[in-house]
Amino acid sequence: MDVPSFLTRLRPRALRALRLLGRPGFHLFLTGILMVLGFVLAHRLSERSGREQLSALSTERLELYASNLAAELGRHASLPSLLAIDPTLQALLQAPDDEAARRAASRMLARVNVRAGTHQIFLATPQGEVLAASEALSPPARLAEALAQGRVHFFAADPGTGSTDFYLLHPVRQAGQPAGVIVVRFNLAPLEATWVDLGLRSQGERILVADDQDVVIMSSVQAWKYAVLDHADPSRRRALQASARYPQAIGPDLELPASLEVQQGQQVRLPLPGAKPMLAQQRQIVPLGLRLVALSDLSEVRQRAQYAAWGGAAFGASAGLLVLYLASRRRALRQLTQAQAALRQTHAQLEQLVDSRTKELRQTNEALKTQIAQRLKTEGELLQASKLAVLGQMSAGLSHEVNQPLTALRALARNSIRLLDSGRHDAVSANLQIMDDMVERMSRITSQLKSFARKADEQVAGAVVLLDCVRNALLLLEHRSRALDLQTDIDIPQGLRVRAEANRLEQVLVNLFGNAIDAMQQQPERRLRVRAIALDGGQRVLVQVQDSGAGVDAERLPHLFEPFFTTKPAGEGLGLGLVISAKIVHEFGGTLRADRLPRGMSFAFDLAVDGWGVDGAPAAAAQGNTRSGPALSQEDANV
Repeated sequence: MDVPSFLTRLRPRALRALRLLGRPGFHLFLTGILMVLGFVLAHRLSERSGREQLSALSTERLELYASNLAAELGRHASLPSLLAIDPTLQALLQAPDDEAARRAASRMLARVNVRAGTHQIFLATPQGEVLAASEALSPPARLAEALAQGRVHFFAADPGTGSTDFYLLHPVRQAGQPAGVIVVRFNLAPLEATWVDLGLRSQGERILVADDQDVVIMSSVQAWKYAVLDHADPSRRRALQASARYPQAIGPDLELPASLEVQQGQQVRLPLPGAKPMLAQQRQIVPLGLRLVALSDLSEVRQRAQYAAWGGAAFGASAGLLVLYLASRRRALRQLTQAQAALRQTHAQLEQLVDSRTKELRQTNEALKTQIAQRLKTEGELLQASKLAVLGQMSAGLSHEVNQPLTALRALARNSIRLLDSGRHDAVSANLQIMDDMVERMSRITSQLKSFARKADEQVAGAVVLLDCVRNALLLLEHRSRALDLQTDIDIPQGLRVRAEANRLEQVLVNLFGNAIDAMQQQPERRLRVRAIALDGGQRVLVQVQDSGAGVDAERLPHLFEPFFTTKPAGEGLGLGLVISAKIVHEFGGTLRADRLPRGMSFAFDLAVDGWGVDGAPAAAAQGNTRSGPALSQEDANV
């Protein structure tokens, strides 16, 4: 390709791109580039510096741990050679079947074991048979293997505690021939406990010690004990388990590479649940055939790198925004002069526009007032329709409620005629009294229905007795509650008066009670609880309606107060009851809310208190007038 011709074609495109970006866009693009560069550079530099510091610190600690382990293992290195020249043990090796020599050697080994602070010392034949020991013991399973291989030390697991034991071996010769071996055993559990304690206090570092089979024999994390550093296939696992060198099953594969850098380390992630990226370093302890591995958590390094990256991005953004500010300021000063001239011209046009807009605004306000009036009228009609819908749902039960007394009145009237003919005036008087009670009952029901059905005046809100409203609502639903054998628990003071309109408050209660009864249709226990709780020192009261129904699941709970949302089957609910109830309560100055109970639902709303009655104390709301039993009877509902 011809380079000059390519540049010639490229130049117009670049100029068009710069014109499209514009000066502010170009500076914003530059700011974004500086932010990205600052973020990447700061992150890389901070992470590299953090890893170098962590690697240096981990190297120092690794050397410290290695020196500590070597010192602990070498503390008794000279003890077997000193015991080899003891006359008591020499005498026993010359006469290994002499019981007295064995007892004397065992007593001497017991004294040395206590003074030296080791765990066991014993003298054995070249074949591994124990001749004398500081205490009764069974020789370790690896002793014969170690003697056959000519080892001077080996590690073995304590089958009782699962901790790691270290054995020192020193052969004893007589006349140039091997006569026995002195074995000194001490346990590494205290050293390992120190590592575990350090690991618990410092969650950022883990220490592992692996033997010549790459199996972890010491660890600051107990869950990694007897895990495999690299990867062990099934055949190797079976071989390790069959060797009887380890007291428990071989743990998981840690999959650490065999060649780890000592100075810089290598980032690894253990194949364990919840494992984080870690910096792995190792140190070979060649004389002991051990690998000492240190794992350092990189979370803090990465977190500091992220902070530094955001700082670099902020620096780049600051530089770009500073350039953008200076450029924008020059451009703004240039445009200010032009804007002042245009402003004077626009001012005249604006006055004309304001006049025309003001006229349009007046017309819009008039139309809005008309729409608001229509909306209020529609809401009133919707409220009345909801009440009539509730009355329609109750019509069958109320018809039965009225027909039953009429049938009884017919029977009592005919009976009274026969009683008059027979001259039983006392019985006639009793029948007439019963008839009067039934007529009074029907009168109360029809009166309450008439009161509930009338269209309420939303502007009228006075003091109403809360308990009377609750009883009137229960009276309208008595035919349903009696059929369900509903248990009611009313906890409301007798004289508690609230600021509300009685008819609309009763509609709210009828909606809540009706929903509660519907929810408890299929429940073995049907209990409705209504109580009043004083709020704000008695200035307001919280009315709670709780049921023992099936409740509403968490997914549907936020939608309860949405129009036309219902949990009832099709044809049994319009989804407007709670919406209208919430609107009525809001007009009373309160809020209707729903909460799930361990068993059932709770609907609560707050109202302003006009008075607490004769008792005169908000504490009466806590005590209340509790009634627990079947639904309120006709007499209770009209006290």
